[in-house]
Amino acid sequence: MDATDTLVVEDFNLAATLDSGQVFHWHREDEIFFSLVGDQPLIVSQPKPDTLCVHEGGAELARRYLALDHDLKKIRRTLPKGDKPLRRALKFAPGLRILRQPRWECLASFITSSLKQVAHIRQISLALRSRFGTKIATIHGVELFSYPTPDALARAGESALRACGLGYRAKFLHQTAVLIAKGAFDLDEVEKLNDAAAMEKLCELPGVGPKIAQCSLLFAWERLGVFPIDVWIERALRELYFAKSRRQPSSKALRDFAWKHFGPYRGYAQQWLFHHARTSGIFSRNRKES
Repeated sequence: MDATDTLVVEDFNLAATLDSGQVFHWHREDEIFFSLVGDQPLIVSQPKPDTLCVHEGGAELARRYLALDHDLKKIRRTLPKGDKPLRRALKFAPGLRILRQPRWECLASFITSSLKQVAHIRQISLALRSRFGTKIATIHGVELFSYPTPDALARAGESALRACGLGYRAKFLHQTAVLIAKGAFDLDEVEKLNDAAAMEKLCELPGVGPKIAQCSLLFAWERLGVFPIDVWIERALRELYFAKSRRQPSSKALRDFAWKHFGPYRGYAQQWLFHHARTSGIFSRNRKES
């Protein structure tokens, strides 16, 4: 390992950040978390609330990937006052951060995530890495593979992707990989577009709908004003904010509510709410998720 860098951190919770359903390939050994960022190993731990130890990968990689520069105090000031569900979620994991993920890896992971539980998405991600990625390192006895490139998945073919547990999603992942591998779609071009246009552009890809596009924009393009809504967060919003309503709002009304209610950093509000709901049992009546 490299020499350990010790960083002073504020408003940061490493465990909550890496276990909040925005990324699926991290490993934990006691208090040590390790994985790859792209093809670079990163090993970190948080022995105290104000201390982050970077055991391998370097301070700069850790700062950027873990979004340690996000000003959570500023973000919290923009959130709606008197929102009890959000206040509870913030109290539960106030230091949860929105990661800066590699774009292709993030998009591809969410293409495989449709109607899947977090544990299953993780299994798929690790299977794709081990079969079609490149081995980079072995840490604590765990072999770490980079996420396969679009070219690697394009060459693998749909049937090989199905063997990784993707089901019908294999077709979409393969078709998207082919488009990107042959240069028919440029992920970097999305950076130049505003949020609405970027979502529309990503939705041109096979298997990418608004939810997958919004998750990708939030977690890989750092569009912190995006509020992804899938079936699970929709149910959480209904239970948390509209349980006593005589008439339940439509899906469109929920999207409008989220846009108007949560402010310019609504992506953070969504992630705080989702993590709290997933780990505190709000979803328990709808499904059991690990």
